[in-house]
Amino acid sequence: MKALALIAPHKMEVREIAAPAPLPNQVLLRVGAVGLCGTDFHIFEGHANYRRDAAGRLIPLEDEPLILGHEFCGIIEEVGSAVKDVAAGDWVVVDQGWNCLSHQKADLCEYCATGDSHQCANYAEHGITGPQGALAEFVAVPAINTVRIESELPLQQAALTEPLGCIAHSMDVVQKTPTRYQFNGETAAERPIKHVLICGAGPAGLLFTQYIRNVLGFDGLVIVTEPSAKRRKLAEEFGATGIDPTQTDLVEAVNDLTKGERIQLLIESAGVGQLFKQIPNLIRKQATVVMYGHGHHGVDLGVMNNIQFIEPTLIAPTGASGGFDSDGRPSTYRQSLGLIASGKINVSKIITHHYQSLADVPAGFAQDHFGADYIKGVAVFS
Repeated sequence: MKALALIAPHKMEVREIAAPAPLPNQVLLRVGAVGLCGTDFHIFEGHANYRRDAAGRLIPLEDEPLILGHEFCGIIEEVGSAVKDVAAGDWVVVDQGWNCLSHQKADLCEYCATGDSHQCANYAEHGITGPQGALAEFVAVPAINTVRIESELPLQQAALTEPLGCIAHSMDVVQKTPTRYQFNGETAAERPIKHVLICGAGPAGLLFTQYIRNVLGFDGLVIVTEPSAKRRKLAEEFGATGIDPTQTDLVEAVNDLTKGERIQLLIESAGVGQLFKQIPNLIRKQATVVMYGHGHHGVDLGVMNNIQFIEPTLIAPTGASGGFDSDGRPSTYRQSLGLIASGKINVSKIITHHYQSLADVPAGFAQDHFGADYIKGVAVFS
């Protein structure tokens, strides 16, 4: 089969590799659509590498090329001998993270047992930590990681179940963490979150905006800081107040909009290290800071000194963690797929670029995502 291999930073090529054979508990998926994620870009650019060998050493791309692609859906081509609850011809989205159920462990590790499956003690992740990603014609995945698509949802939208799952998980962590300011609960009556600042209106920032408005039903102030006029306008359509940080002093603007109260919840979804220099002047003391973006570089760790001084709660959620439904399927993925299918979360406006073949995809990494009109690229093969 054909697959798109990342063989060195900034270098991809389509290669012929052996098609995977599904194990008894797996299915062979013909890939239908794959979202291009910010994590993929960080790996492509050489700013991140999450693969390690048995001794814990990083595995360079030059030693072992990587097939990216962890936001994906497709049609089941073949099922393993032990698979009974999905069948060839089913369209499914996939939880790309292998957990205890994926590995058929008799006992769940402490993380899977407490709804934190993406921190599983036996964790592996398609397209990131080792297992083959979906920028290929086929990929073998644990059947228990699949969630059937029951609607007529276009594949390019279904592929965004994973990134929405990450946002759902992040906000779940925010709500469950005992912090000074809350959306709901006893603390909220006394010290409610009134002002939210989302740094960056990329796919994550736009999904955060919608989730806070449409799922949590938050009617307070949501500010989005974003230099791109296109992204800022879309954030405003989704219910945010947009700020262009290249034209306006962000600290002054936040101070004006909040009447000097500043921010109770700040979500850093841009992966821009320079933002950490401004955080102490943007948030209230003991506010909550969600460190969602990845790929920070170019800033000395000393920027954390002034942040630590005002005692914020720092939350660093990763992946679409969650518990399992009664059939063992990942609950966060099922919930997120339902939110997209129902229209409660609009992902169609976020998708700006489509790629029709593996050979087309490198353009998305090398040039398209630097363009002013780029928000999200999706490869659609079916």
